Amino acid sequence: MAVKIRMTRMGRRHRPFFRINAIESRFPRDGKIIEKLGQYDPLEKDVQKQIILNRERIEYWLNNGAIPSDTVSEILLRHGIKNKYAEEKTARLKKARTISSSKGRLFNKAQRIASQKAAEAAAEKAKADAEAKKKAEEEKAKAEAGTKTT
Repeated sequence: MAVKIRMTRMGRRHRPFFRINAIESRFPRDGKIIEKLGQYDPLEKDVQKQIILNRERIEYWLNNGAIPSDTVSEILLRHGIKNKYAEEKTARLKKARTISSSKGRLFNKAQRIASQKAAEAAAEKAKADAEAKKKAEEEKAKAEAGTKTT
C-alpha cells in the first residue's frame, strides 16, 4: 500500500480550502482518505489559522513511508517538518541547474528574463557610448574647423 500525503479541495466556488490527508496513491484526489492530517485555507487573513497541522500524525506517516505531494512538501517545510523527498527534490534541481549552466543554457524563466534584461542594458549602454563617441568626434571636428579659420 503506497500512501501519499496530499490535499483535497473543499469549499464552494471562489472560496476554496484544502484538507491535508493521508490517501492511498491509487485513489482519486477527492476519494476515500485514510486519515485527516490538517487543513490549509489560502484565503484566511490570520496566518496562525491559515495552516493547521497535526504534526505528530504527519511525522508518523512520513516515517512509515508516505510520500508528500510537492505542495504539501512546501507547506511542511515552512512549518519545520523536513522530509527526505523535499531534500531529494532540491538536490535534483541543483544538479539540473549545474548541468544546464555547464551547457550554457538557461534553466528557468527567471534566468531567461534576467539575461534578456542584461542584453537590453548592454545594448542601451553600447548605443549611449556610440552617441557619446559621435558627439565627441563632431566637437573635435568643429574645434579643428575653428582653428583652421583663424
